[in-house]
Amino acid sequence: MKTALLFPGQGAQFVGMGSKLCNEEPKARELYEWANHILGFNLSKVIFEGPEEELNKTNICQPAILVTTLVKFVLMKEKGELPDWSCSAGLSLGEYSALVAAEALSFEVAVRLVERRGTFMQEDCDKTRGAMASIIGLPKEKIKEVCSSVKGIVGIANLNSPEQIAISGEYDAVMKACELLKEAGTRKIIPLKVAGAFHSPLMKSAEEKLTVEFQKVDIKTPIKDVIANFSGDYSKTAEQIKTNLSRQISNPVLWTNSMQKLIDDGYTTFCEIGPGKVLTGLIKRINDKITTVNYEV
Repeated sequence: MKTALLFPGQGAQFVGMGSKLCNEEPKARELYEWANHILGFNLSKVIFEGPEEELNKTNICQPAILVTTLVKFVLMKEKGELPDWSCSAGLSLGEYSALVAAEALSFEVAVRLVERRGTFMQEDCDKTRGAMASIIGLPKEKIKEVCSSVKGIVGIANLNSPEQIAISGEYDAVMKACELLKEAGTRKIIPLKVAGAFHSPLMKSAEEKLTVEFQKVDIKTPIKDVIANFSGDYSKTAEQIKTNLSRQISNPVLWTNSMQKLIDDGYTTFCEIGPGKVLTGLIKRINDKITTVNYEV
């Protein structure tokens, strides 16, 4: 039996996440305080007290989810509560948590990079009005066909499961694509509450800026396997990690491909660490015979 750890991405945040851990565990308080020091502002206060509008800002929620997730991971590791795992994966932002778990990134480097990532992405959101929508019940080939027929920038952003695919791009183009996808027979369309067009060409500037940041930090070869969103395959070297993390910002998240790769490689148990249960829900839609476990914050 092979076990993989899964780490959530943006959207999993909620006001108060991790507060119980912080109140009960000195190590948790230490890590939150360290993150505050690294960032130069009181991140933990926003996490524990809100307001929700502040926590949901891209440049706040990304480090908030990362830190809270890693607090849970570190506590489990120190107490010997982690399962015997051999691969980690994270959805978009969650890939940074997966790399910290595999010791390719330090806690400090990950916090700094994720804050920069969120800031750069928010800057691109502010430049162009973008949107995202989740499309339920149409195959990706049909979604691609419809998106390619629309004037403007719109395309697939997340392959979350065979039946759940997100599109992203310019606001008007996404709205038009949704209209056409409804006509094409999609079962459900859910507009996503995001700041802009993540994982689309509208994030190209953020990708370029983050690529520069990667040249300033120390990234190591992971001690365990880590699978990348951009490639749907393993990141084996520091250079591959840098490339995959840079490219994922403006390219589709190949989550279905990544999970299917792990299943094909013999993984039978997937453990989600962090806020929410989104990823274990998605893996069940990819293969309902998989065993899932949640370690929530």
